[in-house]
Amino acid sequence: MSDRVTISITDGVADVRLNRADKRNALDNAMFRGIADAGERLKTEPGVRAVVLSGDGASFCAGLDFSSMQALADSGSDDVEKAASQNDGNPGEMADGRITHLGQQVCWVWQEIPVPVIAAVHGHALGGGIQIALGADIRIVHPDTKMSVREIHWGLVPDMTGTFMLSTLVRPDVARELTYTARVFDGREAHALGLATKLSETPLEDAMALAREIAGRSPGAVRGAKELFNRLDHDGAADAFAEERRVIGAQIGSPNQVEAVMSGFENRPPVFVD
Repeated sequence: MSDRVTISITDGVADVRLNRADKRNALDNAMFRGIADAGERLKTEPGVRAVVLSGDGASFCAGLDFSSMQALADSGSDDVEKAASQNDGNPGEMADGRITHLGQQVCWVWQEIPVPVIAAVHGHALGGGIQIALGADIRIVHPDTKMSVREIHWGLVPDMTGTFMLSTLVRPDVARELTYTARVFDGREAHALGLATKLSETPLEDAMALAREIAGRSPGAVRGAKELFNRLDHDGAADAFAEERRVIGAQIGSPNQVEAVMSGFENRPPVFVD
C-alpha cells in the first residue's frame, strides 16, 4: 500500500491517516491510489469493528493537488485527467464491475466498508477533501475547519460522489447554494447545515473515543445496522455517479474551465464566454 495513507489497528479500531502533511494531504495520483487501497483492505480486514479517518498535520485534506491545476494553467488547454493518466492513480480510471472511477471511489469506499467510518476533520476540507469526509458515516469537525464544495471555482463540478452525498445530508437548496458559489464556510456552519455530525476542539480524540464505544457493541448488529441504512441511502447511486462523470467530462479542458483555472492563478477576474 502507498505510504500516502497509514493504517494502524488497535482493539478493533482502525486508525487511517492521510499522510502528506507537507501538502495539507492534497490529492495527487499516489494519494488517490493510497486512499482507495486502504479502503479495499479494510473491507475484509479481520477484527475491525470501526474506522477513524483523519489527516496528518495541519489539515484533513486541502483538495486536488495544485500541481494538476498549475499544469492546466501553464498549458492553456491540456486535459487534467489525460495528463494524470500517464501515471498510476489516474482519478478517471474505471475498474471492471465498479460503479465509480478512482476519484469517486476514494469517497465511496467508506460506504462500502461494512463497519462504521468516522471522519475527524480539521484545518481544511476543500473540494475533494470535503467529498472524502462526506463519504464517512459520521463527521466530527473542528469549529474552525475551512470547508468548501470548491469545484466550480475551478470551472468544474463536484465529481467525487459530491452531489449525491450532499443530497443525502442537506436540503436541496443548501446543496445547490454551496455548490454554485464554491464559498468557504467553517465547521460551525457545517454543523448548522447538517454536514458535521458533531463539533469538537479535539476531533481526532473524540472520533477515537466514539469508535471505541462502537467497537464495544455487538459487531454483527452494528454491521447489520449499517447495511440497512445503506439500503435506504444508496438508491440511484450508480446512475448519479455515471452522470457526474458525463458532466465533468464536458467541462474538463473546455475554454471556460481553462479560463477559470488561469484567472485563479493569475489573480484576476475571469472572462467567460456564454
